[in-house]
Amino acid sequence: MPSVHSSPCYQMENPALLSLLRPTSNEKRSKSSGGFFRMFKLFPLLTSGCKMVALLGRPRRPQIGDSATTGTIFGYRKGRVSLAIQDDPHCVPMFIIELPMLTSLLHKEMASDIIRIALESETKTHKKKLMEEFVWAVYCNGRKIGYSIRRKQMSDEELHVMQLLRGVSMGAGVLPCQSDKDTADGELTYMRARFERVVGSKDSEALYMINPDGAGGPELSIFFVRVH
Repeated sequence: MPSVHSSPCYQMENPALLSLLRPTSNEKRSKSSGGFFRMFKLFPLLTSGCKMVALLGRPRRPQIGDSATTGTIFGYRKGRVSLAIQDDPHCVPMFIIELPMLTSLLHKEMASDIIRIALESETKTHKKKLMEEFVWAVYCNGRKIGYSIRRKQMSDEELHVMQLLRGVSMGAGVLPCQSDKDTADGELTYMRARFERVVGSKDSEALYMINPDGAGGPELSIFFVRVH
């Protein structure tokens, strides 16, 4: 298991990423241990996706500004995990990608309560906006895990997930599959949260998860960097 200091910047050594990376103290880590990651660890106990979505979708007292970005991580237990980013949870994702990482491996990484995912574009041209790039090298807690291609269009399964979560602003659980038949890939799990979006430059952005209980420090950080 990587240490807290095994962050993407240690291997990527990208100045843009270094400028965006926020230090995480032991104090912050202890305060934030009761957030979404704890819910993710309870996945085996969450057997009714319909009930979970219904409960999370109920109107609540607003805690986060409307300007926050919505991020969703989802995937079958035995399959790969996907990442979707939305300016509005009721709209089509502005960015969606299947990461070269098994959902089960991500669950194990979450045992540290801190996850840093970095996506690095090696494109040399700057005609596109950063998050419009297609090919990304993916890092998780400092380790390069492979390459992914951003989807131009959602698959039927991804569209199914987005539709189920339209009324969910934050939470984690198990979703019902498209088919009533049991899938060989196991349960379809998800985690949805609101993120503070920080733009470092035209070549670097970061998303810091907003902890709903007000604890200091993000538990999940996602970085987008384009190398020069």
